[in-house]
Amino acid sequence: AGSTSAKPKEKKSNEIIAAEFQQLRNQQLNLVNNLNAIEMDLKEHKTVIDTLKMVEPSRKCFRLVGGVLVEQTVEVVLPQLELNKTQLEKLIEEGKEQITKKGIEINQYKDEHNIIMRGQEPTPPAASEKESAADDKSSGNRNVLVGNL
Repeated sequence: AGSTSAKPKEKKSNEIIAAEFQQLRNQQLNLVNNLNAIEMDLKEHKTVIDTLKMVEPSRKCFRLVGGVLVEQTVEVVLPQLELNKTQLEKLIEEGKEQITKKGIEINQYKDEHNIIMRGQEPTPPAASEKESAADDKSSGNRNVLVGNL
């Protein structure tokens, strides 16, 4: 009787492991999506800053603040936009670090629970760590390129 109750627990455990692994992957995907949105905001900020630098500081401009269109001058708006740009750049760096950490966490979880993805050859743990580090670097470089386009 004891051995029959152990099998359902093992199956449930595998389901829980799969669910937790999927949750980690979803968290990483959310981080990537958030990073892409921030990178798009940064690109827009850079475009607006470059445009405003070419006009007179006393010129009127409009800025959307909390859903309200506010009339200001370029000399007031430009420093605010540059500060926002700096903050966005910091957020992007932090986001990249979070994505890298989440990737490491996913790989550790995968190794710890012997999870093999479909279409993926089983590899020794040392080799998979090197590959994951290379994957993290390449995804980080890809994100940098997206931000610079």
